[in-house]
Amino acid sequence: MVGRPYDCLANPLGAVRFTFDKAVSSGSDPASFDRNDWGVADLFREFLFDNDGLTQVPMLTPSTVKWVQPNSLVRFRGMIQDMLGNEFYVGAYKNNDTWNTNKFTDVSQFPMGSSSNTRVWERRLLYCVPVPGQNSWVYATSDGQANTYTSPASREKRQRDDCSVSDEIYDTPESDLKLNDVFEFIGVLTFDTDVKNDKNGEHELEHCFDQEELVNLPPSKVPRLHCLVHRKLSPDDLIIRPPTMEPKPHLMKEIRQSLLQHLTVILGGDDLAANFILLHLLSKVHLRVDSIAVGKLSLNLTGFDKSSISVFGNRINDALKNLIPFSQCIPLTVEYLNTASLAPVKDYQTNRLVPGVLQCAEGSHFTIDETQLQSGTLNSNGVENTRLLKDLMEFQKLEYDFKYYKMTMDADVRILILSEGKSNILPADIVIPFHPLSVGSTIVDEQMLNAWRWYLATVKSLPHSIVADMQKVVEDDMVAARQVDRSLGTEDFNRWLTMGRLMGVSFGETCLSHEHWQMVKEMERLRKERLIK
Repeated sequence: MVGRPYDCLANPLGAVRFTFDKAVSSGSDPASFDRNDWGVADLFREFLFDNDGLTQVPMLTPSTVKWVQPNSLVRFRGMIQDMLGNEFYVGAYKNNDTWNTNKFTDVSQFPMGSSSNTRVWERRLLYCVPVPGQNSWVYATSDGQANTYTSPASREKRQRDDCSVSDEIYDTPESDLKLNDVFEFIGVLTFDTDVKNDKNGEHELEHCFDQEELVNLPPSKVPRLHCLVHRKLSPDDLIIRPPTMEPKPHLMKEIRQSLLQHLTVILGGDDLAANFILLHLLSKVHLRVDSIAVGKLSLNLTGFDKSSISVFGNRINDALKNLIPFSQCIPLTVEYLNTASLAPVKDYQTNRLVPGVLQCAEGSHFTIDETQLQSGTLNSNGVENTRLLKDLMEFQKLEYDFKYYKMTMDADVRILILSEGKSNILPADIVIPFHPLSVGSTIVDEQMLNAWRWYLATVKSLPHSIVADMQKVVEDDMVAARQVDRSLGTEDFNRWLTMGRLMGVSFGETCLSHEHWQMVKEMERLRKERLIK
C-alpha cells in the first residue's frame, strides 16, 4: 500500500498543496477557489475523525506553544472574544507557469509573479481566548471524543496561563460564527519565529497568553491559527459521558437524589436551599418573548454575614467549580463597582474589543458576593456597572460599548447572589433565607462528580411540555393563589411555570406531572414561611 505523499500532522501545508495541485491539474480555475474548498476540508476531516488523527493533534496551551513547530497542525478550544473583520490576501499566484496558493499561511512560499497572475481572495479574522471562568476539571480526554478543556483552577492563574490566538476562518458563512460562541479550531499554527528564537522569546510567548498583555501586543506577537476544520461546542459537549449511563428516568432520579444530598451537605443541612440551588443550576433561556427571557431562574440566598460567608460561601463556590464548566465569583463592593470594567469596550487605537468581566460564553455561572458591600457613593462607572448587572440578571442581555454606539447582545447565564439581606441592587427571581445547621464533610470521588456533571448537562437539555390536563390544574392553582394573595402577578406565575419545568426535567421527565407540580408548590410554601419569620 502506497502511503500519503504528505504528513497532515507535521506538514499540513503539504497536504494543502497536494489537493490544490490536484484540483488545478483537473482543469479547475484557481479564480473559482475564493471562499470555496477544493478538497482540503474533506481530506483533513477524514484524517481527524475517520482515521483517529484527532488524538495525535496537540492542544495549543502555554506549555505546548514552547515546543510545537510553526506550520504544524494544532487544535485550540476557546471563545470568540472579538471579530476583527475580513482581510484580502493573494490566495493564488503563478510562479514559472505553475499555480501556487497562499491559503492557510501568512507568507508566500514561492516568489509571486506579476499582478496579472495573482488572485486576490478574502478571509475572516477572529480573536479567540480560553472560555472565561473555565474550571480545572474540564480537560481533554485521550480519545478526543469529549469536547473538553484544560484550564487552571483560579482566575489569577488563568490570567498568567491562558492561551489566546488569532484565527483566520476560510469558506465559512458569517452566520456560522458569532461573538462569544465556543469552538474547537484545528488548523495550521503560525507565529513570529523571531520571538521564539530570541533569548527573551520564552518571556514574549508567556505574554502571548496573558489577556491583559494581549490587548497591547501587536498582531505579529499573537499566535495565529489558519483554520482547516472547526466545530461549535456547547457546555454539554464538554462533559465526559460515563460509558454505562443512559438518560433513563430511573437513573436520573437516583443521580438527582445523590446530587441533592451533596448540595444539602454543602449548604450545611439546608435541604430547601439545596432544592432551589438544583433548579437554579438547571435553568437556561429556552425562549425569548419580547423582553422576557423565559427559563432563567436567578437566586438570592440571604442571611450571610462575614463569618458564614467565609465558610459556606467558599463551600458553594468550590461546589460550583466542581459541577459546571464555567463559573466566576464577583466580590461586589462600592470600590469594585466604581473601578471594574464589566462590559466590553471597543478600543479603536488597537482595533480590539477590550473584554469585560461579564463577557462570557453561554451557560456561564456568576456568584455575586454582596456581603462586603457597604454604604458609599457610586461614580458614573459604578452606576453604569450596576445597570449592566441588573440588565444581565433581568433580561439576560449585555450592552457592548463601541464608543460611538452601544450594541445589546443576548446572554444565557445563571446568577446566584449571596447577601446579608435581600439584595437591593440585584432583584433576583427567587429570594430565600439561608438556614445552615452544621458543617459536614464534602469529599466526593471523581466518578461521582462525573456522574453529576453528566446529569446536569443531560437533563438541562431535555425538552419539556405541559399536557392539557395539567395545564388546567396549573391554571386553577394560579387562580386560587391569586384569590388568596392579590399581590401575585405575571412574574410570579412565570416563575412557577419555570420551576415546574425545571422540576420535571430534574427527574429526567419531559412532561410536567401532578407530583412534580405539588413539589414546586410545597417549595414555594416553605420559602414564603422563611420570608415571613
